[in-house]
Amino acid sequence: MLHTTCYGNSETHMARAVDHVESSGHLMVFWDYDTQWGADRSRLAGGPKDWGHLEFRNTDELLELHARYEIPACFAVVGSAALPGERPYHDAAQVRQIHDAGHEVASHSHRHEWLPRLDRAALVETLRASKDALEQCIGAAVVSFVPPYNQPFDYAAGWSISLAERREAGRRRTRLHQLCDALRETGYRFCRVAYRPIPVRIAELVLRRRIDKPERPIGIEGITCVRLNTPGGFAEPALRMLHRCAHQGGMVVAYGHPHSLRAGNSQDVSRLVPFLETARRLRQHGLLHTGLPRELLDS
Repeated sequence: MLHTTCYGNSETHMARAVDHVESSGHLMVFWDYDTQWGADRSRLAGGPKDWGHLEFRNTDELLELHARYEIPACFAVVGSAALPGERPYHDAAQVRQIHDAGHEVASHSHRHEWLPRLDRAALVETLRASKDALEQCIGAAVVSFVPPYNQPFDYAAGWSISLAERREAGRRRTRLHQLCDALRETGYRFCRVAYRPIPVRIAELVLRRRIDKPERPIGIEGITCVRLNTPGGFAEPALRMLHRCAHQGGMVVAYGHPHSLRAGNSQDVSRLVPFLETARRLRQHGLLHTGLPRELLDS
């Protein structure tokens, strides 16, 4: 189902974007570039982590791999990483290197804040601060956004309710439609989202497996959004979705974290390389388009 709210010609643009994705398989690869800002704010068991230093070395390897297979990627960067300073919190030179290699630099908030807890003023502040820092660093517009932790999930129009966000952030929490409204206000045009409708989650509980399908762009408060349809990483579920989209049309949205490139999990280089090889082969056969959010906006 396509949810659209009309802002000027956004409805016409959304129809063009959907047609573009329907015409063939489409792949978007994202890397969430957290640095130590994200490690300090880890919501995993045990609190803050110390993997921030891995972001930089592993990103160098990622740039080589993406160049080898000629697959573009969108790096969602915390804005503070683009400010002057030292690793493991800052590396403006590497952020510029990502941009100069032809990849897209998106915002990942300013300091990896948990957005559901922010009020409107704080939300707008992190969106603006991150956008400004990144644009000043790379000398180009930043139009795409990836929310830290993939939240908020709370989106009533999409039949998605997050009890955890309601419990932890309270009544004044930021919901997905409010995030997209703030994104539009601050000059963004695209957002990767991850909400999952209640009927899908119930079906997954009954079937005891994840249910995903090829994605199409959706419009939320005037922002073009694509929803994650892989569980994170590049293992078998992502490969299956890649083949499905190549033969049925629609979009596969895959993502990982640079610091996990040698972690032995689904984001490991041993999973990534076969995924990139498969994507290149499908593209060579005319079954797959590999692109960036900014290209979808211009379609």
